This record gives sequence, C-alpha cells and structure tokens, in this order.
Amino acid sequence: MIAGFSITSLLLILLAGIGAGFVGYAVGASSLVSYPALLAFGIPPVLANASNTVGVVGTGIGGVMGARKELKGQAVRSITYVVIGAFGGVAGAFLLLKLDPSVFEFAASVLILLSSLIIAINPRGRMQAKQAAADATAQLKHIEATEATEATEAAKRATTPTAPHRPPEQLVQPMSQDSWWVWLGVAAVAIYSGYFGAGAGTLALAVLDAAKIGPFHKINALKTLIGTGANISASVVFIIQGAVDWPAAIMLCIGCFIGGYIAPSITRKIPANIMRAAAVIAGIILTIDLGLKTY
Repeated sequence: MIAGFSITSLLLILLAGIGAGFVGYAVGASSLVSYPALLAFGIPPVLANASNTVGVVGTGIGGVMGARKELKGQAVRSITYVVIGAFGGVAGAFLLLKLDPSVFEFAASVLILLSSLIIAINPRGRMQAKQAAADATAQLKHIEATEATEATEAAKRATTPTAPHRPPEQLVQPMSQDSWWVWLGVAAVAIYSGYFGAGAGTLALAVLDAAKIGPFHKINALKTLIGTGANISASVVFIIQGAVDWPAAIMLCIGCFIGGYIAPSITRKIPANIMRAAAVIAGIILTIDLGLKTY
C-alpha cells in the first residue's frame, strides 16, 4: 500500500492517464476519462477534480512543446493567452475550493453533459473540413498559376512562393483586430479550465474559430496555451491548499505523458468519428451516473 493505494490501483490510474492523454489528443477531452477514473477509486469529487487538474498538466506541456512550429511568430499572442489562462485558472480553482462542495457535485453532471455535446457537435471536425477545403482551393490555384506561367523560368520563380499550404498558414489575425468578446470567451474558458476543465479545449477551439483567428493548426496550438496556463496556475492553488491526492495525481500525470506521446501514430489509423463517439458515450454515461447520485 502507498498512501492508501494498492500497487494495482496505482497501475490502473496510470492506465487511465494513458487513456486520458490519448483521448485528450484525439478529441480534446482528457478529463472525461481521467476524472471519472479518480472518482471510481473513491476519491471525493472536489479532491478528484483538483488532483485531475495536476495530472493533466503533463498533457498540456507536451502539446505546447510539440507545437513550436505552429506557435512560431505568435510570441505576443502566446504570452497573452498563457497569462489569461493563468489568471483564469486561479479564479476557477478558488471557486472550486471556496464554494460549497455540493455546488460542484450538482454542477458536475451538467458540465460533463455540456462537454459531451460540444464534442458531439464537433467544432474541431468542422474546422478541419474548412481547412481541407481551403488547402484544396489553394492547391488548385497554384496548379493553374503554374500551368499558365511554366513557359519561362521567371514565371516559375514568381509562382514558387505560392505553395499550396503556405497561404493558409500565414493567415493569423493581428491581435488588434480581435473583437472584444474574444477576450471574454478566452477568459471564460480559462476560468472553466481551473474549475472543472472537461471539454475546455474544445470550447477554446470554438471561441477562436468563431473569431477567425487563424487556420485550424494555429488555433489548436493557441488553445493548448490557454489550457496549460490555467491548469498550471490552478494546480499551484490546489497544492498550496493541500487539495491534491499526490499518488493519484503523479500516476495520472505520467500516464498523460505516455498517452499524449503515443496518440498521434495510433489515431491516424482510427476514424475520428469512432473516437468522438466513444468520448460522447462516456460523457453521457457519467452524466447519468452523477445525476442519479446527486438527485
């Protein structure tokens, strides 16, 4: 036994972390796997949510490290989003700790259902479809331009910069053009991340896409920054307040690293609809289970 956990229980939490990291990469909803797993081991809801926040920090850090190419040239926006995420995470963490635990228990099922519905609506898939259409259009224009000017070397040099994927990647909206509601949306997502967090990544994607900040892979990286800032700052609050179950959080964090690392090579072979359906079904089942216990 280690701090009340058997070796078997800790290994199962590790496996849950691997699943959480995998699902987090695939559909942006790590907590729909990790949070229910902690509850299943008898950890009280508020303590489980705080420990879960600490555990999924690993997934965010790994994602940011892997998205350096997408974040290149966005230093100001990146720093701004991390700062907003950090302040929002602190606010969300204090809400979790200061409100009566029954408030969270009441809201948890509603929040999980909301996250599941967001995933079912699939704003990420819609964004990928729009990005694919934009890329196809750019490629067609590139081919037409190349055929029209291939007679001379000068014309070829003129069309070289218009590679198929280059124009969409450069379309990142200046921060000065952001609407006022974008900042409110980003702040709300950050607070939600610190308070509960399940599906926060998908919510952030929806906000940034609605604001037309940039192409999918760019805003996906920016979304990760918001969540990472929120989770790290919220984790600090939870640690200071002594609200973390360390054995569970550590094993979960290790698992999230592993799951996030192996996910890309595996998810390429699995239809996205299958992954999304699994997350939605899990969320609905958990919503019903928590709803029955609460009411």
